[in-house]
This record gives sequence, C-alpha cells and structure tokens, in this order.
Amino acid sequence: MDSIQTLQAKEVSRYYNNPLGFVLWAFPWGVGELEGRKGPDLWQRELLERVAVEVDADPFDGINKTSPRQFAVTSGHGVGKSALTAWITLWLMCTRPMSKGVITANTRAQLSNRTWAELKKWKNLCIVGDWFHYYNSSSQMALRHVDYPVEWKVDGVPFQKDNSEGFAGLHNAGSSPWYIFDEASAIPHEIWVVANGGKTDGEPFHFVFGNPTRSSGDFYDCFNKNKHRWNTYQVDSRKSMMTNHELIAEWEEDWGEDSDDFKVRVKGEFPSSSDLQLISTASVDEASKREIFVLDDEPLICGIDVARGGPDFGVVQFRKGNDARSYKKYMFPGVLISDTTKFIAKVVDILNELKPDVINVDSGAMGGPVKDRLCQLDFKAYEIGFGHKAIRTGKYANRSAEMWYNMKQWLLSGGCIKSHDYELREELTSREFTHDSKDRILLEKKDLMKKRMGRSPDSADALGLTFATPIRAGNFQNMRDVAKKTRTRTYNKYRSR
Repeated sequence: MDSIQTLQAKEVSRYYNNPLGFVLWAFPWGVGELEGRKGPDLWQRELLERVAVEVDADPFDGINKTSPRQFAVTSGHGVGKSALTAWITLWLMCTRPMSKGVITANTRAQLSNRTWAELKKWKNLCIVGDWFHYYNSSSQMALRHVDYPVEWKVDGVPFQKDNSEGFAGLHNAGSSPWYIFDEASAIPHEIWVVANGGKTDGEPFHFVFGNPTRSSGDFYDCFNKNKHRWNTYQVDSRKSMMTNHELIAEWEEDWGEDSDDFKVRVKGEFPSSSDLQLISTASVDEASKREIFVLDDEPLICGIDVARGGPDFGVVQFRKGNDARSYKKYMFPGVLISDTTKFIAKVVDILNELKPDVINVDSGAMGGPVKDRLCQLDFKAYEIGFGHKAIRTGKYANRSAEMWYNMKQWLLSGGCIKSHDYELREELTSREFTHDSKDRILLEKKDLMKKRMGRSPDSADALGLTFATPIRAGNFQNMRDVAKKTRTRTYNKYRSR
C-alpha cells in the first residue's frame, strides 16, 4: 500500500494549477479555529482564480522557462492580505517540489510578528503542514521541507537598502523561484531590481501586497506605467467580510470619502498627495490633459540639467509660458557629458534650431564650463546653483526648493506637460519636502530620492530650471542686464516693475 505521504502527494498534485482548490482542500473550514468560515473572501477567491488562469495560459514543462506570473494588490486595512500570503506560500511550497521563495515586508517586526506569524497559523492548520519545518527567531525565518531543507524552502528576509544579496540567487530553472512583498509601498527600489533578476528562469512568481501610501515608487508603478506587466487588484475594505464596517462608517463620516486618508486606509486607492509630497499627483495628471494657452510674446526658456556622470542623464527641457508639452525633451547619458566638447556641440545644435530667449544651466559638475562656452557663443545663458541662496530667502531654504515650488504653482495655474512622459511625471510627484529650523521649505536630498526611485530626477530638475529666474511676457528685454546683478536685486527689480 502507498504511504500516507505518497497519497497526500498525489492529492496535492491535483492542485498544481488550482490554488483556490488547494486552499479549500488543505484547511479545515468550518471546524475549530475556522468555525463559521466557509473559505476565502470574494476578492481572495478572484485573485486565486486569476493565478490559475495565468498558470494554464503558459504551462511550465520543467525545462522551458515561463514569463513571470506577477500580481499586485492594493487595499485598505484589514482585508486579509496576510492570510492570502500564507495560502499562496503553502500552495507554492506544496505543489512545486524544490521551489525556492523569499518573503519580505516593510519592517522586521511586520515580517516576524504578522506575516511570518500568520504563516505559522495556516501551516499548523494545513493537512500537509508536517511536510515542513517552521522557524521564526532572531537568526532565522524560514519554512523548509523536512527531507530537502536546502533545496526546497522559503526564507523571510528583512530588507536592507544597502544589502540586497538576500534577495538574489533564486534562479531555479527546474522549478519555481518566487517572491512575496508585504507592505510593498515601503520596499526600496534596490530590492525590486534584484528580485527582477531572480525571475529569469523556471516558473517565476511575484506577488506584491500593500496599502497605497505613496504615489510614486515601484509599487505605484505596478498600477500605472508598468500596469501591462502585472495583474492588478484594488480591494475596498468596505467590501471585505473581515473588516470592522462600523469603524469604517465612522471614518467615512469624519474624513469624507474623497479624503486621502479614506482613499488609502479604506478604498485602497493611491492618495492625491501624500503628507510629504511637494507636487500632488492630481495636479500632474491635470497638467497632462489640459489645453495649451500661451501668449504670443512669452519668452522661450531652456533649462539644462547637467549629469554628474554614471547612470544619470543630462536633460535639455524647454518651456514657453504654460507650454512645456510642445517641445521635445533631449536626454544625454552621463558618459557623454564627461566629454564636454561633444556634449556642448550637441546642445548648441539644439539651441541654434529653437533659439531660446533664456538658458538656465545647472552649475554643478560640468555646468560651469557649459554655461561659459554658451556665453562665448553669444547665447543668453545663466548659471544656476541648486544649493545656492534662494531669491526669497525667507520662504525657501535654497534655490532648488524655490524652483520646485514655482514649478508646483505653475502646474496648478495652467502648466501643460506631456501625458506620455512617465519619467517626468514620476519625478514631479516623488519629491518630498520638509521645513528647516527657520520654517522655510526644504526639499529632501536628491540622494534619498534617487535611492527610492532608482534614478536621479533629471527631467524634473531641467524643467525646474526654467523657473529659476522671474520672467514673464513683456518683461524679457531687460533680463540680460538684470541677471548680472545679485539674485536679491534681480528679484526686487522684477517686483518693482
């Protein structure tokens, strides 16, 4: 006679492409701890059924790799994400011999006390839970097969921004490498990049869950510019059978259904603007849709953000009044900009064609020599230092904060940008701010933004440079002389007119 484990394995194999069937079979619904529960919530059922569709559409033969099966879920609070994470984990571990997975969350406490604790609960309830050893200690979070603890396992790995090795090495050509991100809004870009590298062979899966706390970043991109690569779900807490509906009704009354708090905590929608977000997503969306209206005598202004080298880009951006949409954006890799002569030659060709009235050049890195050469060629070029003193020193901590805030006001008052310029749109909405000890507006450091996004905000900085000096229609003729004065005097002269 076959052993009990062999019979169990035959039964489990029936659910290779049926995760919902596995969940209904593997746990004692309606009994003991699950008394009164008949199975997963509706949204959980729908997602598990969609996973089955993806598996059937591109079956894995054990040799030829499949495309990654990727699922992103944004939700309000208390809808059962942790339970679903445990079910998916056990389904993958039980139905895919020698599979290897990694699970992470926004903090070690979240991973250990909630995500991993929930896995223990469902592992103990699972009919084949004794196939695996469970570990949750300060030195190890893991679920390992009893007989193959090295080859067949899932690890809980707290992320560290500067140490992403724990997410690498999941290549598993003969089985499934897989990742689950809990509270994915807070997972840094570096971890997403490494995880993508682990999905290049076998039958890879990637599940990301989270409350939509940020209107930028990789999790946000799953529902926006990268939506075509992900199966996406938005779960409203009001439609979940697990949530406190009376409390949710109080929140709706207190905050309002359209408030950002209610969107994030209940509706599972990304906020129009996070608490620290300088430029709201709503204002950027509106700027990409509205009709252009520009006065005939508006000056054409050019902003040139000069890359520091490496992976950054130098960007040349134009704006005429409210119109930053009709003009092409030019991008140059940092390696080209290290050759100043070649870079200037390309920029000069662009400037000769469009003939801007004013050119504002980032003074950092190679910006100084670029500006000097443009002036030698009789272009009206001015050097702008992002870290220099603001014109309105009482309101802004530096010139960068002033330019970005001016850009924010421009977007609110009729500015127009390209709808398909996803880099610019993400950069505009990703910049966060605070206040310094004098209560002046201060932008977050660019290095922090770069770590979060995975790149420097080169396009947004180039557009921001077009707001570095106060220029308006009918007031351009004297700008070249005025610009030779100090920044404060420049501003005062402009205000006095």
